[in-house]
Order: sequence, then C-alpha cells, then structure tokens
Amino acid sequence: MKKWWQKTLVIAVALLTLGLITPNHEIWDVLDNGQPSNNTQDRITTDSSEQLTVVEPESLEEDLPKQSVESLLFAAKEQSYIKFGSRIAPVIGNEFEEKIFPKLEEAIEMTLTRLDDESIKYVTISNQPSGQYGEKIFNISDGQTGKDLIRFHVRTEKRPLEGYYYNFHYHTVEDQFATHYTLGDIYWSKNTPPKWLS
Repeated sequence: MKKWWQKTLVIAVALLTLGLITPNHEIWDVLDNGQPSNNTQDRITTDSSEQLTVVEPESLEEDLPKQSVESLLFAAKEQSYIKFGSRIAPVIGNEFEEKIFPKLEEAIEMTLTRLDDESIKYVTISNQPSGQYGEKIFNISDGQTGKDLIRFHVRTEKRPLEGYYYNFHYHTVEDQFATHYTLGDIYWSKNTPPKWLS
C-alpha cells in the first residue's frame, strides 16, 4: 500500500509543478522508516563539515555525468507514471517497476555510454507523453542539436483469445528509429483498457 501512495505522491508533484520540482529520494526513507537513513545522516554531517573546504572544479565535473544520469532516470520513471495516469498506474505499476523499468534503465545507460561527458550534460527528456491511444512515453534528445537519441513507447495490443497487453519498446537513432527493441509486455485484461493519461 505504501508504494501506491509513493507513486501517487510523485505523480501529484509532477502534475502540480509540471515536472519542474522532483521529489527527493530521502523523502521515502522518512516515510518508510519514520527517520532519515544512515546515508542521509552521513551526507548531512559530511556536507556541514565540507562547507569550510574548497572544492576543486575538476571534482565537480566528474560528478556531473553521474548526477545527470540519475536525474534522467528519475525523470524517465516520472514521465512513465504520468503517461499511465491514475487509472492504469495502480494496476501495472508493480510489474512495470520489476520487469520493464530495469530494462529501460539499461537502454538509457547504453545510449548515454556512446556520448562523451560533455554531451551528457546537455541531454534532455521530453515532458509530454502522448494521450488517448498514442504510443509515446518520452524521448531523450541531445539538448544542443534537439535531435532525438532514443524514443520510448508503449503500444496497446489486442491478442485473440487472450486480451489486451501493453508492449513496451524503444527506437534508437542508430537505425533511424525503424526497429522495435522490446522491453517487455504487461497483461491488462480482456476488457478494453482506459486511454493514456486518464
């Protein structure tokens, strides 16, 4: 039940702030345990003691790509849940987290490994998933050129005698977005699923 509330909270914050403010991961430690985790405590004490030290610019540059990747992955999950909406997310959310999102992360990381550290700083993620019956979840683009690097989609498929499935897949710029690279399928039911973003 707590995971459902967490997802609802993330979606609510994303919708209310139009994706400009992202919830801090430390919030979940407080909600789950009632107190900050040891890592949070360590970071707080480390940060307060480091206020007197000088941080060299080179060390900041080394951290930027990792921070960019983490924020990109967080935004990817957030855009996925926005796409699902409040009617689909509670039904497929757990299976998405277990089966699809780890593969989605791998695809993003594989795409980003082809870029140099400077280019990773400018990578952007689209913030408007398609509604109705459109497939687009989000695109990851080169922020400098505006060209898409990878596109993530979900297609609703009706299989005879089985029912409806959600097929998660992506397309890459390497083959001009022609090939479907499947991430996995999630079964909905025999009933027609609701529209995206509903």
